[in-house]
Amino acid sequence: MTEPTTEPTTERWRDVAHIGHAELLTPAPEESLRYFTSLLGLTVAAEDGGSWYLRGYGDYEPYCLKLTAAGHPGLGHMAVRAWSPAALQRRVTWLKSAGVDGSWVEPEAGKGPAFEFADPDGHPVRIYYETSKWSPGAGQEPAMKTNHGRYLGRGANVRRLEHVNLMARDVRACRAFWEDGFGLRTFEIIRRDDGAEDGAWLSSTVQGHEVIYVRDYLSGAARLHHLAFWVDSREDVLRAADLMNDAFVPIEAGPSRHIPIQGFYLYTREPGGNRIEICSGGYLGFDPDDNPVIWTPAQYAAKPGWGARLPSTFRTYGTPALGVPAESDCSDWPAPAYLGQR
Repeated sequence: MTEPTTEPTTERWRDVAHIGHAELLTPAPEESLRYFTSLLGLTVAAEDGGSWYLRGYGDYEPYCLKLTAAGHPGLGHMAVRAWSPAALQRRVTWLKSAGVDGSWVEPEAGKGPAFEFADPDGHPVRIYYETSKWSPGAGQEPAMKTNHGRYLGRGANVRRLEHVNLMARDVRACRAFWEDGFGLRTFEIIRRDDGAEDGAWLSSTVQGHEVIYVRDYLSGAARLHHLAFWVDSREDVLRAADLMNDAFVPIEAGPSRHIPIQGFYLYTREPGGNRIEICSGGYLGFDPDDNPVIWTPAQYAAKPGWGARLPSTFRTYGTPALGVPAESDCSDWPAPAYLGQR
């Protein structure tokens, strides 16, 4: 019998359980709320002043999206959940030892307390452990006790927040921050000859991506590229495209198949101006010894997947919007008339 290997290995550790939620800022709160409830199918779980807390039908926590009225679109914060109180404290200790400023935030709508800090590009991030578990009201229990809510079949019927894509001036620094400080695993990287990176796809689970960084070609800071919400099948993505079309919501890209993670996607922009993806599919990473797949810019540009190429807006547009390219690239879009009202 072959003896097991005794060579030293670096074991991956996990103090982060999964992405918890994101706060999205919108200058058109009422219209944005209708987009997320009527078209995406999210449910309002709570309301507090100028914010709504929304959940997909598959969320075990009370919400996956906090929608907040603001003077401009963009990311309010992204939150990840720790595996345990001890894991939370370890990550806070690491942040302080690394010289990353932060502070504790009071519990909010059933989650927290949370420690808030900023990634190397300035995006606000929170990490928390304590959370309440979603409990449907009397008479609203799902037939399957393993489900967290009833299958409502409303709008695109999104199940959960799938990932957050952030624009950054230094993708490599942001990737290393999550790898070294939080144990996230990198699945794919776009790397240039000089070592600079144009994209990195990271996750705390076997899911191919939860946190993504892409190069900000306009050299902005702390901008959001998009939020992505999961549906159960490719057919549901196509159904979402029909829903958006009949609601007169312009489709920026898709339906098509991505190169990284190989997910099936559809991109629109909600009324506040933030890019939103509806997605499904993609591979899962079970191999504990697997290393990141490295793409050169030329390999990536060759588009080995299938479907139409992404538009130029995909490289330049983020929220808050910057520069002339972000505006002129979509100047020919019709003024959106949401929910079929023109």
